[in-house]
Amino acid sequence: MNADTFNELPSHVWPTHARRQEDGVVTIAGVPLPEIVEEYGSPAFVIDEADFRCRCRTMAEAFGGADHVHYAAKAFLTRAVARWVDEEGLCLDVASDNELQIALAAEFPAERIAAHGNNKTVEFLRRCVERGVGRIVLDSFQEIERLGAVAEQAGVVQPVLVRVKPGIEAHTHEFIATAHEDQKFGFSLASGSALKAAREVLEHPHLRLVGLHCHVGSQVFDAEGFSQAAERVLGLLGTILSELGSLHPGGREGLAQQLSTLDLGGGYGIAYLAQEQPLDVAAVAADLLAKVAAQAEELALPTPTVMVEPGRAIAGPSTVTVYTVGTVKDVHVGDDRVRRYLSVDGGMSDNIRPALYGAQYDARVVSRFVDGDPVESRVVGSHCESGDILIENAHFPNDIEPGDILAIPATGAYCYAMSSRYNAFGRPPVIVVSSGKARVMLRRETVEDLLALEAE
Repeated sequence: MNADTFNELPSHVWPTHARRQEDGVVTIAGVPLPEIVEEYGSPAFVIDEADFRCRCRTMAEAFGGADHVHYAAKAFLTRAVARWVDEEGLCLDVASDNELQIALAAEFPAERIAAHGNNKTVEFLRRCVERGVGRIVLDSFQEIERLGAVAEQAGVVQPVLVRVKPGIEAHTHEFIATAHEDQKFGFSLASGSALKAAREVLEHPHLRLVGLHCHVGSQVFDAEGFSQAAERVLGLLGTILSELGSLHPGGREGLAQQLSTLDLGGGYGIAYLAQEQPLDVAAVAADLLAKVAAQAEELALPTPTVMVEPGRAIAGPSTVTVYTVGTVKDVHVGDDRVRRYLSVDGGMSDNIRPALYGAQYDARVVSRFVDGDPVESRVVGSHCESGDILIENAHFPNDIEPGDILAIPATGAYCYAMSSRYNAFGRPPVIVVSSGKARVMLRRETVEDLLALEAE
C-alpha cells in the first residue's frame, strides 16, 4: 500500500475512538499510543473501554435484550471485563473452572453464567452446581452421568442445555469450525445421539433440560450457516417433544414450555484487514430471529428464546497491540527480489493466531506519518522461531525504521487469552483507555514472576 493509504486507519478494523492527529500520532480515546509505550513499555495491549461496552449494547439490541447475549469469556477475561459485561447487563459464558472463578471473583451473578467444555472435571461441575451457575452445556454421556451425580449429592436440580452437532460445514478454518461431525464437541444430530442425550437428561431427577445449544464455528462470514443450524436444531426440538413428551409431567405442552431456549452460539466474523468487512450482526440477527419464529410456527412449537454467545465480535475490534520496531533487515529471496523484515519486540508469545491457523492482520505506524515508497515487507517477532511471523505478506512504506511504534489492531480476542511465555517473555500489560486517561488492567509479567513459580 502507498504511504497515504498506510497512514489511514480503517474504521471498521480499528477501535471506534482511534484517531490520527495532525502530527501523525495515533490516539485511542484521546490517549496517544506513543505515550502508553513511554509509560508502560511495549509490547502492550490497549483496549478502548467505551468501544467494548458499545459492542455489548449493540449485540443486546440486535438480539432482543441483554439477557439474550452471553459474552464468551474465552475471548478475553479479567475481573474488570467481567464487571463491564455485568454492568452492560449481558450474561457470561465460561469454558473452564478458572474462568468461572475469575467471574465469581468479580461478583458476576452466577445465575447469569453458562458453563461450557468438552471435558469438565468433577471439581468444575461441583463448583458450578454449588455456586448456582444458571446453565451447564452438556457435551457427553459421561458428563450427564457426572453432573447428575454432583447435582444429586448437592440436593438440587441443575438446569442444562444439550450441545448438538447440526452437521453444518462452516466456511472457516478447520481448527475453529465446530458444527461438523468429525470434531470433539457435542452430540451428533445425524447419528441420533443428541436425541438419546435429551432422553437421558429428561429421565434424570436432578437435571432439568431447558433447551438446546449449537455453535457453527468462529470467524464465520456466511450468515446462512447460522440459519441452517437453527433449522436443524429446531427440527430436533420438535422430535424431542413428539417422542419424549411423555417423560414430562405436563406432557408435550409442559415439555415445550420447559424447553424454551435455543442457544445458537457465536462466531460472528470481524474485519482484520482493510479489504474485509465484518458480518452485519444486526441484519443477521433480524433474519435469524424471523426464521426461527417462522419455523417454530410451521412445526407448531412455541417460539424459543434465541440466545447467542459473541466473544470476538465484542472484544476483538476494541483492542490494538503496540510494538516498537527494532531491527529492519532486507532479505534477498530470489533473483532481484528483496523482502524487508520488520522485527518488533513481541511476536508469537502475544499473538499465536498467525502461526496457529494463518490469521492475517493489519498494521500501522502510530508514532508519526510515513511517506516512503511501498516495499514487500514482513512483520516478525523477536522469538527464536522461524514461524514467528505476525504479518506474512504486505507492502509497507520503506521509511519505517527502528524506534517507530507499530500497532496491530483487532487483537482483543484470543491474543492475550492464548498468550505464552515462550523464550521466557512475560505477558504484556493490558492498558485501558477511556476519556483521555489510561490505566492498567493487567500489569506486565516480569522475570521475577516467572522465577516465583519455581519450587527449587
